[in-house]
Amino acid sequence: MRRVVITGIGAVTPLGLNFQETWKGLKKGLSGLSVSSRVEVDDIPWKVTGELRGFDALSFMTPKEKNRLDPFIQYSLAAALSAFEDASLSSEPNIMVIIGSSRGGVSRIEESLGAYFKEGRPLSAYLMPATTISMAPSYIAYRLGLKGYGLGISNACASGTMAIGEAFRLIRSGDADIALTGGTEAPLCRLCLEGYGRTGALSTGTDSSASRPFDRDRNGFVLSEGACVMVVEEMHHAVNRGAVIYAEIMGYASINDGFHQTMPSEAGEAATISMALQNAGVRAEDVEMVSAHGTSTVFGDRVEANALKEVFGLRLRDDIHVTANKSMTGHMLAASGALEVAATALSLHEGVIPPTINLAQPDRECGLNISSGLAEKDMRVALSTSFGFGGINAALVLKKI
Repeated sequence: MRRVVITGIGAVTPLGLNFQETWKGLKKGLSGLSVSSRVEVDDIPWKVTGELRGFDALSFMTPKEKNRLDPFIQYSLAAALSAFEDASLSSEPNIMVIIGSSRGGVSRIEESLGAYFKEGRPLSAYLMPATTISMAPSYIAYRLGLKGYGLGISNACASGTMAIGEAFRLIRSGDADIALTGGTEAPLCRLCLEGYGRTGALSTGTDSSASRPFDRDRNGFVLSEGACVMVVEEMHHAVNRGAVIYAEIMGYASINDGFHQTMPSEAGEAATISMALQNAGVRAEDVEMVSAHGTSTVFGDRVEANALKEVFGLRLRDDIHVTANKSMTGHMLAASGALEVAATALSLHEGVIPPTINLAQPDRECGLNISSGLAEKDMRVALSTSFGFGGINAALVLKKI
């Protein structure tokens, strides 16, 4: 069976406008969260977001392109161009592009409808192509001259992880040798803030510590924006061209647990993790680190902790290190899953585990081995999980090369 590796990573996140800066921020335990400067939040309780600071689309596209493309496409292109460069790639005829997004062009839709109803401004002829989820992979392919398979995935918060997983499956089965894949999101608009807020999912915190995965006093996730795209390729293809390999993707699984529209299922999450381990050909005893979904919702974190216990048992107390990147980035929806896979790859590559910040009082009912500081550990196998509305669960198993 063909082996699949990660050879390039690009990202734009609340922690930095490239992956290197973001990775440094994760290791340092920095927060990318603050009271929203872009959305009017004075009259709603959900005030903290994770914004891209200093992002300039005009550094890599024309004013006309910027006006015609929703920010979620702009972010994905920025991350893809960076990943392409990081992997020292040149265009090949069969490079796939598979990108996930939960909300697609929701901010451009809100903006356009507001202008239409309040000012009578006509809708743009580019509104539909500018906001469709498939335009992220399509525009990346257009800009880089790629002619391979393309796919836009929208499976809630698991979209980015599933995009990587599907690229992995297609490469392992021989459909292609290489892919640009990941997740992108630009949901920072009043519609999303109030929409997620009304479900009870968002934090009502008022400062940078609002995202508190697995903490006793957590009260919801922080909505953020960003993108992470990586180069995934068949191992011999990577070795033959002299690529730097960050980690190997060993296994992948995704299921729809059919449980509830918004509530997570412990059984569904545990089954997905077990299936991913089986697909990877590794035992639960082999896993040394888990990059948790860890959104900071009261119920979601507890369900995830119980699912992990169901699979790993007592090893979660001491042997397996758990980290929750969303404590620093907030929840970038599809982009978070992709970034967490990338960070897991770098954890294996460098032998470090980023801290989980804002963990003042760990929830005893979760009972996980979580460090509030950077931990050093030489690891061989790690797991990254993503869970979304509708019972969409996904997990990837990575291995150090």
